[in-house]
Amino acid sequence: MKFLNYQYWLRLSPGDFLLRLISLGLAIVLWSFVGGEDIVNKNVMVPVEVINLPRDLVISNQFKKEIEVSVRGPRSLVLDMGKGDIVRQIDLAQATPGTMVLENSNDVIAVPRGVKVLGIQPKNVILSLDKMIQKQFVINPVTRGNLAPDYILKNIRMEPSSISITGPQTVLSQYEVLRTNPIDLQGLRTSTEIQVPLELDPVIIDLIGATTITAGLDISVETVQKTVLGLVVRVEKDGVLQRVTPATVAVTAAFPKTLIRNGVDLKTLLDVSAERKDENGKMQVKVVAAKKTDDPVKVLKIDPMTVTLIDDSKKILTIETKEIKEIKETR
Repeated sequence: MKFLNYQYWLRLSPGDFLLRLISLGLAIVLWSFVGGEDIVNKNVMVPVEVINLPRDLVISNQFKKEIEVSVRGPRSLVLDMGKGDIVRQIDLAQATPGTMVLENSNDVIAVPRGVKVLGIQPKNVILSLDKMIQKQFVINPVTRGNLAPDYILKNIRMEPSSISITGPQTVLSQYEVLRTNPIDLQGLRTSTEIQVPLELDPVIIDLIGATTITAGLDISVETVQKTVLGLVVRVEKDGVLQRVTPATVAVTAAFPKTLIRNGVDLKTLLDVSAERKDENGKMQVKVVAAKKTDDPVKVLKIDPMTVTLIDDSKKILTIETKEIKEIKETR
């Protein structure tokens, strides 16, 4: 070869000699870094990147977010592939609802020049594409335990009473309502508000996260409807008791069951009076609780609802007139 011939180098001018020497040195260096570098095999984890997903679609299945790529090439290039610059990109610009099976062929990974893809695991990426919808769900309360004796749960108010969820149609169509975790009623005797988590399946938690709502419990004592007879109507005028007719009334009321069970005299719980209603002496009967209780008595019916005031002054005048008449007749 002429490069090894001593006479060839002597015929070169000093300038040519220097340029050729530099070129030779660069070639040796390049060969040492590329041609002479170790060739290695390596498995590299490459992230899967989904782009251009239509706004009205959603990926409804769990798919592998990374794939394992086996490569062969110069050590420095192969080691650089593990830094996250290489991705498996999936373009869904033309996607429609349904299942897509995308093959992981060796040419879908853009590797540096000099590196060869030997294989990819898994062989396919499977995507389930679903239509994105919004659905309103009513919240149903779930309870456990019993209230204190003689108390009833009249109502449970949920705040909010419903929740709107946006998600895959195939997922949301499986549910009609959302339920709370069990609300413990054991021993309660007064109305209250508590914070209670919703009992959600994992697929719903993925959409809205763990969610807590407010449950308002309306609790009251259980009542028994009773009619009390012979309640005296009290009417006072200037501190003096007045007479009315009828003198007594019957009152139907809802009494706390606890009082009845304890044998309380129901007449002692009611205070009956009357107020003047018109010029004819008709008075409106008024019934109130005679004493305060934790659970007040509720009056339902008064019979009769009016009484008539007896004007004793007219009776006295009538008696006096009768006596004067009798005296005149004796004369």
